Amino acid sequence: MVVTLVTIFIIGYACIALEHPLKINKTATALLLGVLTWAVYNAFNLAAGVDIDTYRQFVSEKLIENLGETAEIVFFLLGAMTIVTLIEDYQGFSIITDKIKTTDKKRLLWIISILTFFLSALLDNMTTAIVMVALLRKLIADQKERWLYAGMVILAANAGGAWSPIGDVTTIMLWIKGEVTTVNIIVKTLLASLACMAVPVWLIGRTLKGDIERPAESSEGVQVPHRFRVLVLTMGVCALIFVPIFKTITHLPPYLGMLFGLSVMWVTTEILSRKYSKEHKLPTAVSTLEHVDVPTILFFLGILMAVACLKVAGILSGLAQGLNDTFLNMHIGEEPVGFFVIDLIIGVLSSIVDNVPLVAAVQGMYPHVGEGVIFAQNHPFWEFLAYCAGTGGSLLIIGSAAGVAVMGMEKIDFIWYFKRITLLALAGYIAGAIVFILMDVTLFEKVDFLRDLACIPGTMPMVC
Repeated sequence: MVVTLVTIFIIGYACIALEHPLKINKTATALLLGVLTWAVYNAFNLAAGVDIDTYRQFVSEKLIENLGETAEIVFFLLGAMTIVTLIEDYQGFSIITDKIKTTDKKRLLWIISILTFFLSALLDNMTTAIVMVALLRKLIADQKERWLYAGMVILAANAGGAWSPIGDVTTIMLWIKGEVTTVNIIVKTLLASLACMAVPVWLIGRTLKGDIERPAESSEGVQVPHRFRVLVLTMGVCALIFVPIFKTITHLPPYLGMLFGLSVMWVTTEILSRKYSKEHKLPTAVSTLEHVDVPTILFFLGILMAVACLKVAGILSGLAQGLNDTFLNMHIGEEPVGFFVIDLIIGVLSSIVDNVPLVAAVQGMYPHVGEGVIFAQNHPFWEFLAYCAGTGGSLLIIGSAAGVAVMGMEKIDFIWYFKRITLLALAGYIAGAIVFILMDVTLFEKVDFLRDLACIPGTMPMVC
């Protein structure tokens, strides 16, 4: 069963990657993959002669449980995309883009990347990516040129989310479960995340010359009065910022906070549209929903349900256990370094399968309280896991929620991203990892460990 499920997943993943050569939309493949994995899992268990009534109850519970988890992300994405599109319909982003005067390609890249990096820590990487792509559409006319900046937005959003307790789903998981604390995760991972963002931007910035061409101002359609632009932009930003506050206060899932913000904006725009219908034909959330990118939302549904099946089948937990058995006991001198290797591999794997079930499996293997604790609270293992799981998804465009959202909005080709962005993302990922490891005091508080490294034959004999 395991071999069959993995084979189906790999074939489906390849079809998604080759969407344009095959001329089959990735959403169709993802939905087929999601259904097919569960059907095969079901068939193998029934063929094994399990008790049908008990098994039906088990599958029903697992399906509902994982569908609920997937629906949280889907409705979060739907709410965020609707809010951002509503701001765009009210021309609210023009208030921000009008402040960005530069047309220099390199300078604009740094402005967009730094803004994305810090905004992602405040909101979350997916929401930030959606907002920034909406801004890019107002700043850059050429689509392929905009793709390059959108790729950097994915990298910066994932890097920015990794160091904040509320910036990325996996960091939130570690924070809520108590493996990391707020101040510690910020102090330990901020510089590493910053390096992960800055290195790719510096590398690609060296190749950029000249000025960008801005899109022409359209005189067609509704011209929204400035006061309404400011109102909707302010409400939209406040709605997005309110999501983590809502979660902290109510302890309810973030998607409810997102839908709450959307509902308030919906009511407001309905009132504005009705009150000023004679003066201005203002859009509402109803008209906005008509052009929200539904295929992207369905793509999320399919791919996450496929990964959920791998989780239920025990494949992801088995993978995590295999990493533990192989690498945990690695040492350099007397210093344990195996957990660094495990985290690095999990980060790379998170670009292929969802990082959430991977991190959940790791959390289950290493409880931070009670008997037999290997990694206590705020151990470098947990902090480095937050960094790796948060930024590793940038290696492939469908490896993170931010990447999938941008892919859907800008129709970025998987192969194009792989050719143009993946190596840059890998350089940033490695650079950030090196910064984290160098900053970790446990590697440098022991002189004997440094001497062991220095005394490798043929390196630094004068130190030995």
